[in-house]
Amino acid sequence: MPIAEYYSPDYASARERFRAAAARASAATVSYVLPDHLGPGGETLSLDVARVGASDAQSALLVIAGTHGVEGLAGSGCLVGMLEDHLHDALPATGCLILLHAINPFGFAWLRRVTEDGVDLNRNLVDFTAPLPSSQAYERLHDWLVPKAWEGPIRQAADAALHAHAQQHGMAALQAAVSGGQYTRPGGLFYGGARETWSALTLVRVLREVLPSTVRRLAVLDLHTGLGPPAYGEPILDSTDPKARERALRWFGPDVRDLSAGESVSARLTGTLARGIERTRPELELTLIGLEFGTRPILEVLTALRADHWLWSHGGGDPAAAGPIRRQMRDAFYTDTAAWQAAVYGRTADLAFRALRGLAG
Repeated sequence: MPIAEYYSPDYASARERFRAAAARASAATVSYVLPDHLGPGGETLSLDVARVGASDAQSALLVIAGTHGVEGLAGSGCLVGMLEDHLHDALPATGCLILLHAINPFGFAWLRRVTEDGVDLNRNLVDFTAPLPSSQAYERLHDWLVPKAWEGPIRQAADAALHAHAQQHGMAALQAAVSGGQYTRPGGLFYGGARETWSALTLVRVLREVLPSTVRRLAVLDLHTGLGPPAYGEPILDSTDPKARERALRWFGPDVRDLSAGESVSARLTGTLARGIERTRPELELTLIGLEFGTRPILEVLTALRADHWLWSHGGGDPAAAGPIRRQMRDAFYTDTAAWQAAVYGRTADLAFRALRGLAG
């Protein structure tokens, strides 16, 4: 099957393709249906899980698609390809492969980065019983990022203010303030939420119900798009454990970038999936890589995000604005060309093989 045929144009067809590929691979499957929400065509929204390999595995590779909704267009194609190409044939005898398709199904279906709650899932895995991380840096920018009008002088003034802020403080500082994670503006960008989302709680269920209790070594590939050079997948280690850094460099090579050390195209983040996995299964030797594939220049991606949040906060569901903004979001996080698709799948497959070799060592 050509690589381009692993990919789908929307959530509904992507789900159907993934489930069919899982059946052909004789994978054990389970679906977690998101309650009280449907897709744009009235379709059921679900996190679908496929597992192949030993039921009493000692090591596992977990590959996640759709943490940031719309980015599932790319991630789904990679999961389908892994099943169709039988990458699981490389599993060690005591290993298993678990694929999570659309961990944020609402965002995937509606071409949003956030969940049905407007929450960034990769900022949501914080301890909500403790004081939340500071949102002070984001607060200064929010009204410019999500202006009350998307056209005319209000938008122009907001753009000018953001440009001046970037000129004064630098793009890196602007990126950190915007994307690090904030907990005060529910309609804002990179909002971490006030409680655990359905997706976060369902991840915990997967870790307890699908990941065998016998597993002691877990490698994770969390597939993302939107940052960095086009089609290049930067492997971003999310860990504060020096041993995890040593493993990642040994398994994946010197282009691994350490998120906690500020080496990545991504800013330092709070409330990531890694923190949730660590709390849920603390006994695991965890090596989590966020694989980030570039699409468009960062300011174009930021503009698409701002437009999407304006639409849902102030746009009132205006159909004249909704269509173009959803297309803008799709284009910001997915490049619909055979060359980009092949590069993304090839890089993902390569790192999956490397992870399996590392787990077998």
